[in-house]
Amino acid sequence: MTGTIKDKNCELVAKRWAKALMELVQEDEKISKDEVLNDLRTISETINSSEELSSTLDNPVVSIEEKQIVLGKLFQNKIIPIVYNFIFALNLKKRADIISQIAIEFEHELDVLRNITHVDIISAIELTDEKKESIKSRIAEKLNKNILVNWNIDEDIIAGLIFNIDECVVDNSIRHKLEDLSKQIGVV
Repeated sequence: MTGTIKDKNCELVAKRWAKALMELVQEDEKISKDEVLNDLRTISETINSSEELSSTLDNPVVSIEEKQIVLGKLFQNKIIPIVYNFIFALNLKKRADIISQIAIEFEHELDVLRNITHVDIISAIELTDEKKESIKSRIAEKLNKNILVNWNIDEDIIAGLIFNIDECVVDNSIRHKLEDLSKQIGVV
């Protein structure tokens, strides 16, 4: 199993909050979605970089009011008002502990809005820029999406490519084909 029920629940709740924030942002054309994302990342990085701050926000013994004061001191006049109000609303609903996950989910929402898909591609050797661009173009055309590629090298795959597109893995490597052939002929 790849995660606990609590993790899945946290992810679902974060998706809902991120979706709600995106809807608010889309209502006002003057608000930059990228600025909202950058502010969410700043908040997330600030919280994650301080064990004391993180444990304060996670601690149910610390009152909502005390958490509001801490958040206000840290972020007032440093982030745009919609994000500032959003983190206060999160805190009032006792959800300040999921700000980092909301930042991730908000970025996913923004990618969907912009028709962007992230693709991890693993090859056995370093590919030329021309080959990379050719592969990227073909994937973008097949998926009808804008593609952001993360390139990796793994010499153990012998040859071929492994694609991870939205957690769907397509393994075209020689290693994978040899493993399949071994299973078919009964050599394990």
